[in-house]
Order: sequence, then C-alpha cells, then structure tokens
Amino acid sequence: MTGIWYIVGFAFAAGSFTFLTFGAAWLISHRNRGDVHKGLPYESGIDTYGDTHGRFGLSFYIYALLFVAFDIEVVFIYLWAVVFQDLLLGGFVSMLIFVAILLLGLAYAWRKGVLNWR
Repeated sequence: MTGIWYIVGFAFAAGSFTFLTFGAAWLISHRNRGDVHKGLPYESGIDTYGDTHGRFGLSFYIYALLFVAFDIEVVFIYLWAVVFQDLLLGGFVSMLIFVAILLLGLAYAWRKGVLNWR
C-alpha cells in the first residue's frame, strides 16, 4: 500500500510543478505596457524590414547532414579504438569497410558538387 502513495505523491509534485511554472511564467511574462518597441522580437528596438521569415538555402541543410554523419562516424571510431586490443582481424576489417563506405559517400557528394558553396 505504501507504493501507491509514492506514485500519488510524485504525480501531485509533477502537477504542482507544472502549474507553478506556468503561473510564474505568466506573472513575470513580457507585456506590452505602453511602449510599442517592447513588443518587438529584437531587443535593439529597431523595426524590422523585409520578410522576417526568410528561407535558408538547401546547402545549409546538406552541410548539417554531412556534419552529423561524420560526427557519428567519429563516435563509432572512438568506441572501436577503445576496444581495439580485444578485437581480432575481423574487427579491423569491419572498421575498414565502415570507413570505406563513408569515404565512398563523401566522394559521391563531392563529385555531385554538394560541397561547393554557392
């Protein structure tokens, strides 16, 4: 029976924390009190001009994907290097295949001109 009181207590604590957080945010939230510039999205007070919802080029997205792919590669290679002494020739060959596949993908992206900044 004591276990149920822990669940009820945690549920009450979670609900209280949620409502108190929203209530505190509402109390200290930014309100437009007379000054038109206080409601602007930038702190400088300068009016924006042009389209504020500009689009980014596709090259930013592709660079981000390539960065994530090679960042994950670094994590795998680091973990492989940690247990390198326990691996046999099969572990070494599998890492060479992994790196070769990634280099093949990089060569393909380079050949297609993805890495050229336009």
